[in-house]
Amino acid sequence: MNDALYEQLVPCRPKAYDLPVRILVIVLIVAVALLGMPLIGFLSFMIAVILAVIAYYFVFPKLNVEYEYIILNHDLQIDAIYNKAKRKRMQSFDIQAAEIIAPKGSPRLNSFRPDKIFDYTSGNPSAKAYAVMLPIDQKNVCVFIEPDEKMVDHMKQWMGMKMYQD
Repeated sequence: MNDALYEQLVPCRPKAYDLPVRILVIVLIVAVALLGMPLIGFLSFMIAVILAVIAYYFVFPKLNVEYEYIILNHDLQIDAIYNKAKRKRMQSFDIQAAEIIAPKGSPRLNSFRPDKIFDYTSGNPSAKAYAVMLPIDQKNVCVFIEPDEKMVDHMKQWMGMKMYQD
């Protein structure tokens, strides 16, 4: 078989609220432990430990995200990798069903009005992101991705005249 498989990993830039959220969670845990000691004693320390475990497993991993794009022939799969340990499938679609693929901010996208927008980019303003406009579940959806040149070449093979590089 002549399958075209390509994978790309796009690390996300830390957002402006990442550090304040980390600090706020740690301050909250310490406050519960210290301020609760005179009121409810050792139970406040146990509550603080439970809050710390919840923060460690549920809050902190969500602040370190990478997106992985996997293109197999004309199927594009987008996964989020949290804290370099846990993977979650975000979206999977056939790029041949796309109406247009063009750079983000291109005037070619002006005639399309998406009902929903998904952003799977690094958040870096200088990176070249592409918008994929496609129908999903009877809604017009815009998916922002940040492919490198090799992935763009793979997509161009399957898209033809619907792929623009402006």
